[in-house]
Amino acid sequence: MTTMALSPKGVLTMALTLASAAWLTACAASPAPTPALSSASASSSSSSSSPSSPGATRSDASPRAGVASVNAAEPADDGIDYGFPVKRFPLELEGQQVTMAYLDVPPTAAPNGKSVVLLHGKNFGGYYFRRVIESLREGGYRVIVPDQIGFGKSSRPVIAYSFHGLANNTKLLLESLGISRAAMFGHSMGGMLAIRYALSYPERVSELILEDPIGLEDYRTFVPYTTVDQKLKAELATTADSIRKYFQTSYFPQWKPDYDALVDAVSAYTKRPDFSQSAKVAALTTEMIYMQPVQYELDRIRVPTLLFVGTADRTIVGKALLKPDVIAEHGRYDRLGKETARKIPGSKLVELPGIGHIPHIEDFDRFNTELRAFLAARR
Repeated sequence: MTTMALSPKGVLTMALTLASAAWLTACAASPAPTPALSSASASSSSSSSSPSSPGATRSDASPRAGVASVNAAEPADDGIDYGFPVKRFPLELEGQQVTMAYLDVPPTAAPNGKSVVLLHGKNFGGYYFRRVIESLREGGYRVIVPDQIGFGKSSRPVIAYSFHGLANNTKLLLESLGISRAAMFGHSMGGMLAIRYALSYPERVSELILEDPIGLEDYRTFVPYTTVDQKLKAELATTADSIRKYFQTSYFPQWKPDYDALVDAVSAYTKRPDFSQSAKVAALTTEMIYMQPVQYELDRIRVPTLLFVGTADRTIVGKALLKPDVIAEHGRYDRLGKETARKIPGSKLVELPGIGHIPHIEDFDRFNTELRAFLAARR
């Protein structure tokens, strides 16, 4: 394990231009029901939108013969601009025809032949990676950014969610795009998914990059269990103010007005016409995180790994259920980073003092320098 501690400098950089028309334009309407995931025509065609315009492509394919269409699982318009054309990949999950939204962004520099897959956190979608995407494509990388089923612009079916299932969906998407091997980058919950993907399909992963992943502790050992119904009740009570309070106490050690744009993006789902179903899916995916830890398998990772940790991150899934003395002992990323890096063979730890849960937003320059150097060293 190599450990690199970076000293704070300057003002935190907001990684996205979310405030620039992010909520002012709406994406195209939901696609028609689509064929089963095994169809050779599964990948959707590119939108004619310019890279700076929002938009989602439609699939003209009809449902597989003999499989009933389930429109309730189709995504509602969230009005969030992702900055690049949004495409859709059809899947059949538990008898439901659903679509996974994703970005497939080509390099602007000479292509280096490598692809990077960005996996979002539970509270986010691909929109908050915009600045990371721009940097990577300038480096010659093809960048794939899926919204996982249940999140963002993807369908939100009520199904049994699992990291194994999300990893399999991601693999199918990449196969449809002709990508047999890629660097997997995961933030927060996306870090748990990236770990599961690397464990399940190591031959398909060139590098693993983790940014403040959750699941570095087994929440079952100190967070009281709540039922899905109880989780749903909490989700239905979510407001922009409650999201802001959580961000201020867990994600960002120093709050900046710029971060309100991120609160607006996250709270947009509370205004969706399908909010009740979205809340149910949020409860189910919280259950997934709680019940499916990855920390016990970290020593099985066999791909080059870079771990970013903001030492001021205090994220705990289920934090609202804990007493102050328990909170004080957990979610300590200043400790968890080192413990995790020791478990992952040959990993490199980059600690960012004073930074919280989202380094690629809080201090993009330091984050980007380390990310690009790690990837370039393995071309």
